[in-house]
Amino acid sequence: MEHVNHIAVTVIGHDRPGIIAAATAGLSGLGLNLEDSTMTRLRGHFAMMLICSGDCSPRQVEDALAPLTADGQLEVSARFVPDDDGVGPAGHPYLLTVHGGDRTGIVSAVTREVAEAGGNITDLTTRLTGDLYVVVAEVELPAEVDAPALATRLRTVGHDLGVDVTLRAQDTDVL
Repeated sequence: MEHVNHIAVTVIGHDRPGIIAAATAGLSGLGLNLEDSTMTRLRGHFAMMLICSGDCSPRQVEDALAPLTADGQLEVSARFVPDDDGVGPAGHPYLLTVHGGDRTGIVSAVTREVAEAGGNITDLTTRLTGDLYVVVAEVELPAEVDAPALATRLRTVGHDLGVDVTLRAQDTDVL
């Protein structure tokens, strides 16, 4: 059986049209398969993280994507990542949401409560629109965690911060 490398690639910097097209064309040109990705724009800055597989080195990836960095507006990095051990999710999926007035410490307080319960945040997005602050997080909770009790503790944390916090089971049919 042939060994396949897994490489994490990050691209970050000033947003402009064509970044995704150029980056994925460079990776495809190396024969790399795009397995997992997340891409977003934050206040005019682009951020992308990819996990690719194939017979290639991080140096080859960085060389292939060097044209993206030519104008100094983007940075590209690549590194090997360990092979997936085939283990599925560590727990049951939940969706955590926070809505309310913006203030310092919301994400810290809410994620600390999840971590203390043994939960793992697998995805987190925040948005500030005017004075409204919104957090949406995907959370995996171990089977032994009392999810309703955690939801109550999170509502209490939210009340102390002046925001609404909800934790609900996520439909497992939705990615």
